[in-house]
Amino acid sequence: MSHDNLKVFPSVRERYESLVQAGDLDADPSQQRLASRFDRLIHDLATKRLATKSSALGWLFSRRAPRHDIVKGLYIHGDVGRGKTMLMDMFHQLAPVKRKRRAHFIDFMADVHDRINAHRQALKNGETKQEDPVPPVADALAEQAWVLCFDEFTVTDIADAMILSRLFRALFERGVVLVATSNVAPDNLYRDGLNRQLFLPFVDLLKVHVDVVNLDARTDYRLEKLNRMPVFLSPLNDETSRLMDEAWHAATGGATITEDSVKVKGRTVIIPQAARNVARFTFADLCSKPLGAADYTAIIKRYQTIFIDSVPVLDQPRRNEAKRFIILIDILYDHHVHVVISAAATPDKLYIAKSGTEAFEFDRTASRLFEMQSQDYLALAGKLEPATEARSAGI
Repeated sequence: MSHDNLKVFPSVRERYESLVQAGDLDADPSQQRLASRFDRLIHDLATKRLATKSSALGWLFSRRAPRHDIVKGLYIHGDVGRGKTMLMDMFHQLAPVKRKRRAHFIDFMADVHDRINAHRQALKNGETKQEDPVPPVADALAEQAWVLCFDEFTVTDIADAMILSRLFRALFERGVVLVATSNVAPDNLYRDGLNRQLFLPFVDLLKVHVDVVNLDARTDYRLEKLNRMPVFLSPLNDETSRLMDEAWHAATGGATITEDSVKVKGRTVIIPQAARNVARFTFADLCSKPLGAADYTAIIKRYQTIFIDSVPVLDQPRRNEAKRFIILIDILYDHHVHVVISAAATPDKLYIAKSGTEAFEFDRTASRLFEMQSQDYLALAGKLEPATEARSAGI
């Protein structure tokens, strides 16, 4: 048995079809073709691994000699909620490679910049004579993983844009295979960005080392299923808990549930349960801790559907929690995030204090919570493109 209590399948296509048969997915021809393409990549990786093992010095020489055995990775782009992340995660689980890494691209680049800064500090301290940080950073990254899987490949930061070409040229020279999902085609990366002409060599390099696939699947089956379910459940009881779990299962589609975290201004915010583009919290996780707008925005940059369990009735002694909840709902609403909530009362009865600014502000929160249950809001949540400062909703 696998760690997520599902049968271990030898191929992405078989894993995909098993979820279709279980009713967790609706079969989609575009997704089926991509699953088969991932299986070809798995075959190529397995062949490369065997070839490398045939020579004890194969890996050493492969990092220095011109590469004739390049395994082309995949760059999958398409609209939000088409199944890109789901299929890449299946591939990552099944890829016959020990040294592999799956990361959000933003987190990977933050790691890269940390490594570069550490190298420069070491140079300053006289601990190394290597002035160029890129080769040693590429060495360390390639040693850690020669298959890199990136979710949400996007370039908005000029610091990232300026280093990508040199970094990935070094990684590809070291035999690293790239698999990435994105909402945009390679030619549209860093579009209208500052000094974009300096970034364009990376796009050309990328196309040499990956096959570009447009996943033109239909609207997300999970969003369709979730939109048929209630998204605000009250009061808090066993039936509400059952319906929340049912909606969670529909949203995650049988994916492995893990704990995650995001970095915000040097702090770590824990996501207790996460799968694909969906995260689940309790009210206490989000509003009883000293979190603010920056934390909530960082969460929705990564997760496009948010579950919030056990929102209590709030009063004057809990006004700080109420204030955080007001800010949270404002951010979720403004970015059209798909939200599923269980609460002790209906939105208009969640805050019972009659005085203070929170009482006035919560009227807007209640109104937004009602609107977020509407079909118009849910339809918009499933179709918007990601915002610049935070991704839009949809799963």
